[in-house]
Amino acid sequence: MERKLDCRGLACPAPVLKTKEVIEKENPEKIIIIVDNPAARENVGRFLKKSGYQFSSKEGNNGIFITALKDASEDVNEYSCQIITDEERDPCKTVVLVGTDRLGRGDKALGEKLMLNFLKTLDEMVPQLWRLVFLNGGVKLTIEDSPVLNTLKKLEESGVDILVCGTCLDFFNLLDKKKIGETTNMLDIVTTLQLADKVIPIT
Repeated sequence: MERKLDCRGLACPAPVLKTKEVIEKENPEKIIIIVDNPAARENVGRFLKKSGYQFSSKEGNNGIFITALKDASEDVNEYSCQIITDEERDPCKTVVLVGTDRLGRGDKALGEKLMLNFLKTLDEMVPQLWRLVFLNGGVKLTIEDSPVLNTLKKLEESGVDILVCGTCLDFFNLLDKKKIGETTNMLDIVTTLQLADKVIPIT
C-alpha cells in the first residue's frame, strides 16, 4: 500500500505528527511526504528511520519529496519504545532546557561568559544529566565557532544526549552550521520533558 502526505505549509511538529498518525493507523509499505523546508525534512526523516523505514529525499520546484519504504529487517518500532513505564525508567534523569545563548539579563559579554561557565560545570551532573535541549537563541551555541562547542562535545562524549530544535535553526538560517547534537522537533522535546525526572530551564 502506498500513501501520499502533503505537509507543505505546516509548522513544526505537524509534519512529524501527521506522518506518525498515518504510520500508526495505516502502516503503509510506502509513504511519500512532501515538505517545504530542510528542518521538516530532517525531522520527518529521523522519525521515519526510528519507525523502521528507509527513505530518500529529492528537492523539486513544488517542495521536498521524501519517499520512504518499510525496512523488512526492522522488527521493532524504536520511536514507540521511547514511551516507557515508570518502572523501566532510569532514576534521576535530568534535562537542561537551554533557550538562550547567554545567562542572565544584564551585560551581553558577561552573560556569554556565565553561560560558558555554566555549561562547563554541567560535567558535575553526569551521569544524572540525561539530555541538553537547545531551542530559540540557545541553538546558536551548537554551531561552528561557538565558544562552548568543545564543552558540548565533552558532554556528548560522556553520554549526554544533545537535542537541537530544527525549526529554531531554520529560523536563524543556521541549519547548515550546526556542528553538534541531533536536529529535533517539538514532539521529541515534549516527550523528553515528559520522561524526565527533573527539568532545569535556562531561558
